[in-house]
Amino acid sequence: MTPAEYVQKRAAGSGSSFYYAFLFLPPPERAAITAFYAFCREVDDVVDEMQDPSVAARKLQWWRGEVDAAFAGAPTHPVTQALMPLAARFRIEPAHLHAIVEGCQVDLEQTRFLDFPALSRYCHLVAGVVGEVAANIFGRSSEQTVRYAHTLGRALQLTNIIRDVGDDARRGRIYLPVSELQRFDVKAHEILKRESPWGYSERFTALMRFQAERAHATYDEALALLPEADRAKQKTGLMMANIYRALLREIEAGGFQVLHQRTSLTPLRKLWIAARTHVLAR
Repeated sequence: MTPAEYVQKRAAGSGSSFYYAFLFLPPPERAAITAFYAFCREVDDVVDEMQDPSVAARKLQWWRGEVDAAFAGAPTHPVTQALMPLAARFRIEPAHLHAIVEGCQVDLEQTRFLDFPALSRYCHLVAGVVGEVAANIFGRSSEQTVRYAHTLGRALQLTNIIRDVGDDARRGRIYLPVSELQRFDVKAHEILKRESPWGYSERFTALMRFQAERAHATYDEALALLPEADRAKQKTGLMMANIYRALLREIEAGGFQVLHQRTSLTPLRKLWIAARTHVLAR
């Protein structure tokens, strides 16, 4: 299997909403974003599939070394072998990849976030930087597009956090800030048990509605930052925004039933949203 085949299989097999947006890109941009996304998945899975924290820590350290080796001209992993020939063209830098590894290190070491500023820093590492790289790959003429992409990345991550409350709780993690749990009088043990009826209390619903409102506001902030001159080039990011926002609305319509299930959109619906965005560019 070639490096290009490996990253394509990795991206397609993830089931991510991102994959459907990638389909509309020209071949060079699609190759770059697919390889970059595969890198993010490889590193993220180190923590998500963790059995032994010490082993996971060593794997993340290996990835740090692999990033340095790759940019020095000696990649050994299929993902970095696929990515390196495209890195310079699309302004992908070692700092971008190291930030993503650092975000996964936070996942490894931390299961709670005291307040929203702390969560925002985490979102910057695992999503804002991803947005910046994606914006560079899609094409941009303005530095403001980088601000748009960072903000959109944060909105996507906030949506992920809402969707994955139950999945994260099963791993002993709560990404909803502690200060906001206290504000809405939701106890950590209620989330970690993932049980009804009190798991879906009015308090929990109010907390989740607050999270959704903030995510919607972040989408609005991002879209307001996107320069008109770069809108056509950034259509793939807009596809992601529309798919994830449709997911968020689905979760809202279902009453935030996120403790015992993981809400998702069908592949056909994702493809339809991506195609509609491709035509309308909004």
